[in-house]
Amino acid sequence: MNSFTHIDAENQPGMVDVSDKNTTKREATAEAIVQLGPDVMQQLEGEEIQSKKGPVFQTAIIAGTMAAKNTSNLIPFCHPLPLEKCKFKIEVIDTEHVSVKCTCLTNARTGVEMEALTGANVAALTIYDMCKAVSKAIVIKDTRLLTKSGGKSDFIAQ
Repeated sequence: MNSFTHIDAENQPGMVDVSDKNTTKREATAEAIVQLGPDVMQQLEGEEIQSKKGPVFQTAIIAGTMAAKNTSNLIPFCHPLPLEKCKFKIEVIDTEHVSVKCTCLTNARTGVEMEALTGANVAALTIYDMCKAVSKAIVIKDTRLLTKSGGKSDFIAQ
């Protein structure tokens, strides 16, 4: 079984020492599902929801990008990473749900999973914020890592 990486030999929390790792291309994609419900989905016009606050999905992409770039300021032991790519795809899944996917890429000594997860989550939270006037029953669920490449191991969700 793997051990926790953010606990040292003295059982104290801390950042992982990545100074001996090689710089490699690392990419990760995360997803959050937002259950908007029929009242909000009725506001959908094509691929976007226009609200009094502005275009919902476009605003979510901007907020998610800002969050991904600031992950190390939000998660205590995340290393600051120079993101070279942060791309979003927001898609309607069915009559109640949208998928928010965030892909982040860097050339660094540690992975970008947390950046992708943070980006997807904050984009989903922004959708909630912009649509809560129509419905407070919005649910953000099933946030997960979909893929990770680079570093010691690759990962593809089942």
